[in-house]
Formats: sequence, C-alpha cells, structure tokens
Amino acid sequence: MRRKKKQRKLSRKKDQRKALLKALVTSLFLKEKIKTTEAKAREARIFAEKQISQAKIGDLHSRRLLARFFSPEIVRKIVNEIAPRYKERKGGYTRIIKLGPRKSDGAKMAIIELVK
Repeated sequence: MRRKKKQRKLSRKKDQRKALLKALVTSLFLKEKIKTTEAKAREARIFAEKQISQAKIGDLHSRRLLARFFSPEIVRKIVNEIAPRYKERKGGYTRIIKLGPRKSDGAKMAIIELVK
C-alpha cells in the first residue's frame, strides 16, 4: 500500500530521480519557464516551491541549505532575484500549464513557469 508516500517514482531509482528533479528545477530557475511532462512538472513544482520558501528567509543557514542542491550562481540568483519577488506571497510561486500529448509517445506535456 502507498500510505503517506507522496512522491511519484517517475520510473527511476531514488538517486536518478533526485538528479532529475535538481536538473529540472535548476533549468526552471535559470530560464523561468520549461516544457516537460506533466508528472515531472508536478514533482518539480513541489521541490521548487520549497526551495523558494527557503530562499525567502535569506540568512546564511538557508543559503547553505540551498547550496546542497544548487551551484553558487544559482543560489545567488534564487536569493537575490527570485525570492524578493515573492516576499508578500505566501505560496504558489509556480504555474503549470497543460499542453496536448507529445506526438512521439503520447505523453501528457506541460509548461511549468515562475509566476510573475
């Protein structure tokens, strides 16, 4: 039974899934808008929103927690550019827009972007 297991497996082992989410969220923070499958977008949303909430605190400890996942230039961008945008916002920093199915395999596609 899958009681209290929130994460999707995404057909990957734990370390591969973690690397995938880090890569997706890094791209999201750099480009502020990415196109991916709907399941990956939903998982990336959870991870990205937790990181933005952490960056809103902005102290040394939160920067070090962010540095566990991202490179120094990404941490700098999150803390100095992205987090101040959402200072008054309590949550919901990302938006998922559903697209049609992908032609090759019929996977549900989506765009995930940072809310302005």
